[in-house]
Amino acid sequence: MPRHWKSSSAGLAALGLLAVTLAGCAPDAGPVVTHTPTPAASTAAPLVDKPKSFFNKTQYSIDDPTSIWVVVNKLRPLQPANYAPKLVTLNVPHISAPLMTQEAGDALLKMFAASAAEGGGALQVQNSYRSFAVQTNTHNSLVASLGQSKADAQSARPGYSEHQTGLALDVAALPSKCDIAACFGQTPQGIWLAANSWRFGYILRYPADMTAITGYIYEPWHFRYVGVALSTEMHNDGITTLEEFFGLPAAPDYAP
Repeated sequence: MPRHWKSSSAGLAALGLLAVTLAGCAPDAGPVVTHTPTPAASTAAPLVDKPKSFFNKTQYSIDDPTSIWVVVNKLRPLQPANYAPKLVTLNVPHISAPLMTQEAGDALLKMFAASAAEGGGALQVQNSYRSFAVQTNTHNSLVASLGQSKADAQSARPGYSEHQTGLALDVAALPSKCDIAACFGQTPQGIWLAANSWRFGYILRYPADMTAITGYIYEPWHFRYVGVALSTEMHNDGITTLEEFFGLPAAPDYAP
C-alpha cells in the first residue's frame, strides 16, 4: 500500500470500490451493458458535393504575344504586327537555325529526347522562329509560285504567323523523310509526335480535316507550344484546335 494512504475504514472502503471497478474491466469479466441515449435529430444542413473545379481558361492571355496561350490565326494578327520575342538557340539537330523562346525550347529538348528513347525516332528542327521580314519574303515567294489562295492555305501572311511568336516549329525526321509533307504524319516520328507531343506542352496545331476552323491544310509537322496544363486539358477533352477550345470564331480566311 502506498505510504500516503492511511489505514482507515474509509480508505479500505475506497480500496474495495476500486477493486470492484478494476475487476469489471478485466479481460475475463462478463459483458458490460451500457445504455446509449438516442441522439437528438440533427439540425445541421445536409452535406453537399463541392463544385467541381474547372480549367481556368483565363489563366493566360490569348491576345498578348508574350503569352504561351496567344492565339494567332487569319482573324487574329499579332499586336504589334512586327512583334519579336526573346529567343534562345537550341542545341538540337536542325535544317535552319533552331530559335525559340526559352520555355518552348526547354520543352522541345525533352520531347526530342523522349522520341528517341521511346521508339519515335530521331527528330530535327526544320523551321522555328521566323521574323516579320522573313515571313514577308516566304509568303511573297509562295504567292508568286502558287497564287494568293493556295499560298494563304499553307503559309501565313506576315504578322499572322505562329512562327513569329517563337512558340511554334516545323519538325522533321532525322534523317529527312517527308519533310513539310502530309506523309510525315505516317512516319514513326510523325506518329509518335501526334500521340505524345501533349505530354511536353505541344499540340499539333493544324490537324487533318480542320481547315475550315484553322484556315490551314493538314500540317503533321507543325507543332505549337502551349504549356503542359493546356495541352493536357485539350488531350483529355479531345479538342484539337485552339479556336474550339477557347470558343473563338473559325478563321478559314483573312478578314476582307
